[in-house]
Amino acid sequence: TGFCTPIFGVSWNPPETEVATARRVIAFLEDRRVFYNPYNMEMEYQCVNSILETRKFLTETIGGLSDKSELAAHLRAIRAACRQFVDTMREPGHPRRGRKFHSSFEVEFFQALGQLRATAGIHIGAIAVMYGLSVEGSLAEILPPVIKEEDDNA
Repeated sequence: TGFCTPIFGVSWNPPETEVATARRVIAFLEDRRVFYNPYNMEMEYQCVNSILETRKFLTETIGGLSDKSELAAHLRAIRAACRQFVDTMREPGHPRRGRKFHSSFEVEFFQALGQLRATAGIHIGAIAVMYGLSVEGSLAEILPPVIKEEDDNA
């Protein structure tokens, strides 16, 4: 129900409907392997299809939230990262293979996938903290690390 930065802290009691929505979103993302599978197991067309399904789910979820909702803002950011990933994979000149990649395209694919995962991880982490939720399984691997304050007496 709150978080702190070195500059400020925020605390509130979120409406129950948003808590339930946040829980449903995290549960959905926990089942999306595109966010956490080992890179060598990923194939472009499967990732793009999964991200398209994720965008649809996020759009439907955002539609049920208030425009002023903090949750909606985080979901929009994840959706924008998904859109950027799909746009990168659909740029002219990118091969459509349906199997493992080769050469420089492989590098571009993995960079785009890493960027998607990093952005999503930041926002999933923020949602989990805001609503007091835990992130289970492999999805937790993309969350930013917890930085513990050092003991001044050490």
